[in-house]
Amino acid sequence: MNQRIYSYAVVLSILFASLFIYAQAKPGVLGPEEVKKAVPASFFFAGQSAPVQLRNSSGFRAGSKLVLAGLVDASGYASDVKAKYQGFLITEVKLNIEGTNLAPGQYGIGFLSDGKFTVMDVGQNELASVSAHVDENLHRPVPLKLVAEGDAYRLYAGKKYVTLKVQ
Repeated sequence: MNQRIYSYAVVLSILFASLFIYAQAKPGVLGPEEVKKAVPASFFFAGQSAPVQLRNSSGFRAGSKLVLAGLVDASGYASDVKAKYQGFLITEVKLNIEGTNLAPGQYGIGFLSDGKFTVMDVGQNELASVSAHVDENLHRPVPLKLVAEGDAYRLYAGKKYVTLKVQ
C-alpha cells in the first residue's frame, strides 16, 4: 500500500514539474495563440476606439513582460489622423526605437509616407519620429509583423521596418 502511494506521489510530482516547465513563457516572438490571448479587441486613440486587426498583430516576450503591436481599422478617424495613425504599440518594458527611448505604455504608431515611423500618446501628441528602413530583400511583405534579430526585433509594415530593442 505504501509503495503504491509513493509511486502515485512520484508520478504526480513529475507531472506537475513538467507542467511548470512547459508553462514558463519563453522570451521571443509570440505564437498565434499567445497573440490572440494578449492583443486587445479594440484600441483607444485620439478620443475614439478602433477595432484591432488581429491578423495584423504581433508581439514578443521580454522576460515576463510583453510588447504588442498591431494595426487598427482607422476608418472612423479624420483623414489627418489616419495619415499618421495606423496602429498601436503596447509595451511593458522600456524600448529603444532607432536610438529613441520609449517608456512603458500604450501608444499610437504609424509608418508615414515620408519614410518616418511615428509614436504618439493616446492624445495624438507626437513623442518620437524616427527614420524607417526599407528591406528590399523581404520576399513576402505583410501589413505588420515582428521578427527577432539578435537581441532586437524588427517591426515591419510591408517592407518598411524599425528596430525595437529592450532596455
